[in-house]
Amino acid sequence: MGLGYFYGIDMTYIILVMPALIFAMYAQSKVNTTFNKYRTVGNSKGLTGADVARKILDMNGLQGVIIERVGGNLTDHFDPKANVVRLSDSTYSSTSVAAIGVAAHEVGHAVQHAEGYAPIKVRNAIVPVVQIASYAAWPLAIFGILFSFSGLATFGVLLFGAVVLFQIITLPVEFNASSRALKTLESNAILNGEELKASKSVLSAAAMTYVASAVVAIANLLRLLAITGVGRNRD
Repeated sequence: MGLGYFYGIDMTYIILVMPALIFAMYAQSKVNTTFNKYRTVGNSKGLTGADVARKILDMNGLQGVIIERVGGNLTDHFDPKANVVRLSDSTYSSTSVAAIGVAAHEVGHAVQHAEGYAPIKVRNAIVPVVQIASYAAWPLAIFGILFSFSGLATFGVLLFGAVVLFQIITLPVEFNASSRALKTLESNAILNGEELKASKSVLSAAAMTYVASAVVAIANLLRLLAITGVGRNRD
């Protein structure tokens, strides 16, 4: 089993994972910079993130979906189990075009859930497996290497494959939520031209972080395959 070490240096990490992590750091920096740029730009109607979230939910017949405030910055999310859209301190009461875009995006997930959007159903279905796999995959694979138990190493790789699948399925879910958000904001004149453009910039930057997460997951899977030798021709 090739460990990919050169003079004590893990080359699989340097070649595969490090570039992906650098991209992820850039993506996170980009979203923070973009959000901060537009968090002080208010919308002309004076609507808050919570106002817009409630408005879009009601427009889609989702009066039963609750909106809650949660602490933190950009901790916004939709909880399908509780049927709650949670908006962070930086979004809930803010009238910025950045906050409006984020709020509309999270409501987009609520609408996806209500409509039975296929990718979000698949993503939600594999969440329990991913929660276990994200912790167990690497230890199982390394244990299999150390004790020459190829079956266990293979199982570890398969588990991590579920993590990668989750990250890949997340992409259409997030892109679709942003697309829904922007179309709704425009068609209902919630934001005007320049405001909408700013909100799109925020959501585009946020989308990059999901792409980066998928790239990091794929890089780690390739590293795991290189370390364990799973799938390698053993003639």
